[in-house]
Amino acid sequence: MTTATPAARTARPRVEGDWLFVPAPQPHRPVRLFCFPHAGGDATAYTPLARALAPVAEVWALRPPARGGRSRHPMPPDFDTLVAAVTGALTPHLTGGDGGRFAFYGQSFGALLAYEVARALPADRRPELVVAVGAPSPAEWAERESRDLDASELLRLTGLEESVQGHPDLVELALRAIRTDLAVSATYRHRPHAPIGSAIHALAGAEDPMLATTGLTGWAAHTRGGFGHRVVPGGHLLATVDRPGPADLLTSLLTPRPADRRVPAASRHTPREH
Repeated sequence: MTTATPAARTARPRVEGDWLFVPAPQPHRPVRLFCFPHAGGDATAYTPLARALAPVAEVWALRPPARGGRSRHPMPPDFDTLVAAVTGALTPHLTGGDGGRFAFYGQSFGALLAYEVARALPADRRPELVVAVGAPSPAEWAERESRDLDASELLRLTGLEESVQGHPDLVELALRAIRTDLAVSATYRHRPHAPIGSAIHALAGAEDPMLATTGLTGWAAHTRGGFGHRVVPGGHLLATVDRPGPADLLTSLLTPRPADRRVPAASRHTPREH
């Protein structure tokens, strides 16, 4: 199990502009991992993951509008506008550390957003790796099982209902954020396009009630880089405010071997991996 360093535990979190939160700053500038929250989620959900990944990676978590510290900021009206806003906010920070390396990690709605932001970037500014968790591929998004769910059902299926149970104000805040993101998600339209060069690694929790784990291979059609997929212990959300999620796997993916230091581990095609 990856263990946080003393520096990671004591470093003061910071906010970068409106859109980004760095829960555990790393002074030696390792690879940056930009994390995209699930529907209704906030950047603070990635604090345990940020601590667990130190010093291998420095997490930069997306701060979506209409919740938390951005409760007064309106959410963009549609998915395309959201992608453009996030792309613009991330671009100045894509230099990363460790020679400019950076990667994306997204859960559920965040996985789709991470992929589309990667696609919106110029080809020479894209992440080396996109890790998509608990989400069907973009081409299959319109057919996702959650399309008819309301906010209350989604809160239950993500496993977050227990964390706010007994706190009516928190429940309402969570439901409001989920409704906001579901409305934006409903405007997404997949447009056929050339695969991106970034490697893609698709993950699903073995107990995920919202995604058939056999459907992960659909992501392979969206990359001309390496592709891998894996089923791991957990439910729909792997990284939350209470647990770091797949820190060991991410450490492996983000740590190049000495012989091919510039090639991410996930860039090797592993068709039998599951």
